[in-house]
Amino acid sequence: MSSFLADKRVLVTGATGSFGKKFIERLLSETQVSRVVAFSRDELKQFEMQAEFSSSKLEFVLGDVRDLSRVLQVTKDTDVIIHAAAMKQIPAAEFNPMEAIKTNILGAENIVNAAIANQVERVIALSTDKAANPANLYGATKLCSDKLMIAGNYISKSSRTSFSVVRYGNVLGSRGSVIPFFKKSAASGSIPITDLRMTRFWLTLNQGVTLVLNALENMHGGEIFVPKIPSFKVTDVARLVAPGIPTYVIGIRPGEKLHEIMITEDDSHVTVDCGEYYVILSPKLKASGMYSEFSNPVPEGFTFRSDTNAQWFDDESFLTLLRENNIL
Repeated sequence: MSSFLADKRVLVTGATGSFGKKFIERLLSETQVSRVVAFSRDELKQFEMQAEFSSSKLEFVLGDVRDLSRVLQVTKDTDVIIHAAAMKQIPAAEFNPMEAIKTNILGAENIVNAAIANQVERVIALSTDKAANPANLYGATKLCSDKLMIAGNYISKSSRTSFSVVRYGNVLGSRGSVIPFFKKSAASGSIPITDLRMTRFWLTLNQGVTLVLNALENMHGGEIFVPKIPSFKVTDVARLVAPGIPTYVIGIRPGEKLHEIMITEDDSHVTVDCGEYYVILSPKLKASGMYSEFSNPVPEGFTFRSDTNAQWFDDESFLTLLRENNIL
């Protein structure tokens, strides 16, 4: 990763979010980038983040991915874009649908158009398991975003710009995630659970950053990278995070799934197994045969779901992960 990023100019959208901050921290400490631009719309979060980072390579820029003219301006002289900006709270998207569409879809379109116009070399967009067979507006907007990014490889034509996507599950300990919520609920004496059967894919922020860095290094343009990460029941998360605290069932909320899926049966014919991760290939990339030498096609009808996943956390491995990442 350090060899590719040496002397590169990197722009991170949504830079003040949990992923953006950790990604920038790793960029500055582990690579030889020449410049990092932290792009986001919240001046207070930028002010607070500036107090945490002291690097001459880091520049903070205010703006919104909804604003094409601003995105065009800030992506000039940029080699790499990591697109992490999103409106991601499911209830907020359900009750404010056009706001989610403007940020997650039109914002993604602006990133694609600006990257092509400014000859950006590589673009990686963050996706979510909720984009596969979406059951809520947030997932639907992220599916649209994924499609726009992959289509960017066709739109760019003679441009040198390549676009790929990284899709993964719930990030442990990130802002707005379930573990801080469970801890806060435990203080009141009980924890609400939507459904006792619910399962999710889980990984840490550091793992998410590593996935993106590896995808950035290995991408050809047109991939959706899907890591093989373990599943765990939500009730087991509550039990380990707040031992001895009773739970009560409140029912699945609007737009929420019982189990998550990252690769659907409909995508199985364009999905390959690369060992530690799967890759959903664009038709053009599949036809090129580029992945045939180091991957195997998945079986017809294959799905990657949190309830039928081959990998599962047990109590010890989940607790170890939380402790090693200072989440518990």
